Amino acid sequence: QYPNMFVSKLADSDAEATETLVWLDFARDCEYLSQEHHRELTAGYEEVGRMLNGMIRHPERFTS
Repeated sequence: QYPNMFVSKLADSDAEATETLVWLDFARDCEYLSQEHHRELTAGYEEVGRMLNGMIRHPERFTS
């Protein structure tokens, strides 16, 4: 019903996900995370990013 608002919230979510990636890098650099665990979590971040970007590109599929 409100595709522009929906896209705005998705963009906010994408920004938050990107911030999370910065924290993952920080945790790895400070050795709170192993390289392998960092890779696993980063792969999850990348998947979330792909999903959010797909929703941003095609909001009509998710709004009515």
